[in-house]
Amino acid sequence: MARVPAAVTTALHRIRKLRRTRSTLRTLSTRRTLKNRIRRSRTVPRVLALTRRYRARRPHPVTELVHQPHPYARVLGLMTVVLFGAWLGLLIVGNVRVPVGPMDTTMTLRPSLDGGTKINVAPLGALELRSHQAPLRLDVDVDRLDPVRSQALVDHPERISGLQDEVARDVEHGTLDLAVRSCVAVVSGATALGLAVYRRPRRALAAGGLALSLLAACGGTAFATWNPNSVLEPKFSGLLSSAPSLVGNARSIVSEFDVYQKELARLVTNVTKLYDVTSTLPGYEPDPTTIRVLHVSDIHLNPASWKIVASLVEQYDINVIVDSGDTMDHGTAAENGFLDPIADLGAPYVWVRGNHDSLITQRYLEKIKNVRVLDRGRAVTVAGLRFAGIGDPSFTPDRAVDPGGEQAQQLAGAQLASVLRDQRVAGTPVDIAVAHEPDAARQTDGEVPLVLAGHLHHQEMEVMKGGTRLRIEGSTGGSGLRALEGKYPDPIEASVLYLDRDTRRLQAWDEIKLGGLGLTTAEVSRHLPEENKPGAAPQSPTPSSTPSAEGSSPTPSEEGLTPTPSGSTP
Repeated sequence: MARVPAAVTTALHRIRKLRRTRSTLRTLSTRRTLKNRIRRSRTVPRVLALTRRYRARRPHPVTELVHQPHPYARVLGLMTVVLFGAWLGLLIVGNVRVPVGPMDTTMTLRPSLDGGTKINVAPLGALELRSHQAPLRLDVDVDRLDPVRSQALVDHPERISGLQDEVARDVEHGTLDLAVRSCVAVVSGATALGLAVYRRPRRALAAGGLALSLLAACGGTAFATWNPNSVLEPKFSGLLSSAPSLVGNARSIVSEFDVYQKELARLVTNVTKLYDVTSTLPGYEPDPTTIRVLHVSDIHLNPASWKIVASLVEQYDINVIVDSGDTMDHGTAAENGFLDPIADLGAPYVWVRGNHDSLITQRYLEKIKNVRVLDRGRAVTVAGLRFAGIGDPSFTPDRAVDPGGEQAQQLAGAQLASVLRDQRVAGTPVDIAVAHEPDAARQTDGEVPLVLAGHLHHQEMEVMKGGTRLRIEGSTGGSGLRALEGKYPDPIEASVLYLDRDTRRLQAWDEIKLGGLGLTTAEVSRHLPEENKPGAAPQSPTPSSTPSAEGSSPTPSEEGLTPTPSGSTP
């Protein structure tokens, strides 16, 4: 076998060595690549973490991560700031002190749902006028009567003739000053609160501008709804401060009921005197010859009612009292003694039976002087007015279901309407019809100018389709023994109706409302029929428009009383 040369062997060995070196290099290269990749994969999270930390340390936040509030929530928040700030501004600086004639007054604008004007004469009471419909109310507080200016009017009576113009100028200047100050107050209050809440001048200025816009809108609404005739129907309220200390709680009322009666009567006297002062406002002033009718109803055995009725008769120079029933509670003979004070009330008493009054009660009243009981359409003439009425066909002292229900009331009303037609044909038309329940009274629509009713224990006035005016009286006894069944005692209510002596038509009426048992608040509000308000269009003739004066004069056969001058005792 031939021997391989040494050179060839060496060459082969070198070739093998090179191949192993290349393989080793390739392996090392692959390992380095893998190591680099691993290092990179470990470095990227660190870099990202460092990047995040760096970004977190930047002064401005990332806007994409901030939660944006809902637009409606932003608007609601802004409106809340505006309204509350404006209210605070009005409360702090939104008032002006204005001398009006001999008085020193303070005028203020206050947020209100009803609007109107309220004149406070502390501690006597307040006068409310429905002067405008806007979410702002004008409060006028009479602070005091200036003695110097008052004495000047007394020393120089000729100045009184120009007092009206002086008062008008004072009110005009005061209103202008109040408007300017109110604008400044609402803008300042809303802007200051907006700056405190948002801490941004633009937002604060926006709140102030919005507050000014709202005030301007309220002022425009008040101007558009301004009612100068509101002074014709004022609402007066007053409080006799000495009464609560004398009355006490409900338990002392039972033991000292006589004191309670006297204090209520005194309260009526004082309130009506104060109302006489406020009636100098432009409005209806009863003529001395006006017939004044006191309408009472649903006394329900409340002995305090007689003191109140007597006080009203004296204060208003009442010519005749009309009671539309439910004077008693159970109609028993034992209750008849309750009716005895009627003889000393100072005015004739016209009465119809209610569903709590029995025939025993009716027969007892027929024996009392000055009482005229109306039933089955009986007509009488009292104080120059022709009355006709019918008693309630139901007797339900135990609150049972009416035996005849609504049908019985309608039949009774139809019977009364038939008598009214007969009276008109006979030339003696009835001026006022009386029934206890409104269902019966409504059947007289078109047959009489005015019909009176009760039963519902709240006051209503309605002109029915046929032209007849229906007056429903509240409870003059404050619902009697039922006064304390509810959360608050029922009020004591009565009305004074003013009728023209020539036409026998209603000219105006005063609604009188007193607080019930234990309460001493009082309200007297005057109302005018639509046809008597200034600027009213001529009205069509009311039912039975022929005055009763065209008929024959009252005779004893008519069982009436002769007319008497206003204010005298028949």
